[in-house]
Amino acid sequence: MFFVFNKQKIYTYLVSIVTVVLLFCVAGSLNNTSNGGNTIQTASTTQKLLPIYNVQTEEKKVAFTMNCAWNADDIDSILKTLQENNVKITFFMVGDWIEKFPEAVKKIHEAGHEIASHSDTHPHVNNLSYEKNIEEIEKSNDKIEKVTGKRTTIYRAPYGEYNDTVIKAAQDKGYHTIQWNLDTLDYTGLTGEEMWKRLDNKLKAGDIILSHNGTKHTADSLDMLLKNIKKKGLEVVNVSDLIYLENYTINSNGTQVKK
Repeated sequence: MFFVFNKQKIYTYLVSIVTVVLLFCVAGSLNNTSNGGNTIQTASTTQKLLPIYNVQTEEKKVAFTMNCAWNADDIDSILKTLQENNVKITFFMVGDWIEKFPEAVKKIHEAGHEIASHSDTHPHVNNLSYEKNIEEIEKSNDKIEKVTGKRTTIYRAPYGEYNDTVIKAAQDKGYHTIQWNLDTLDYTGLTGEEMWKRLDNKLKAGDIILSHNGTKHTADSLDMLLKNIKKKGLEVVNVSDLIYLENYTINSNGTQVKK
């Protein structure tokens, strides 16, 4: 009798435990449904905001970008090389540079290249408030519009700096924040051959390449770089012709992925 009683007691405990587990499962399922059934999306809201480093794409395209913050002595040479190679790229311009060299800006625009914001005064944006970040972008865009008659939705933060405040300020005003995943390091004085050595074995579709005007060898190396990129079967385009402008996500590596 004692043995039977204990078996019944054990059976009762097991039923109770199973019931509790099932209740937890049902509650979890209902909670998941109320959040759109997407637990990954919920988790992603806590992740750090990222700019676009490169793009996941089947198209054989790479974006070539050039930051303009110093002088404009080599702009005519750069534009000539781009025209000879039938290539359109994106120039990221600082507002101060636009004010100093409006004729260069006009030439770049008239040649059909994309002009984008690189801030107004090239500050360390990680140290700025949300409002100041917006001010830096919008003031530079005002200067772009004054010279070209067009505004941009493409932005690159100075020094490649960013945090959640920087990215959110840009996003809230409708800008796509663009980083890069390949750097020529032209601003360090590298020769064209040294720049290409940095790119050669890494280059693939969807990459975004960083360069600068006003450096020692960018202008005289540009023709070789563009021709070598094309030899790999890749088309050189501007940023807006590479990235997805809507319906995308950015993964933890900064790669933009089409939904």
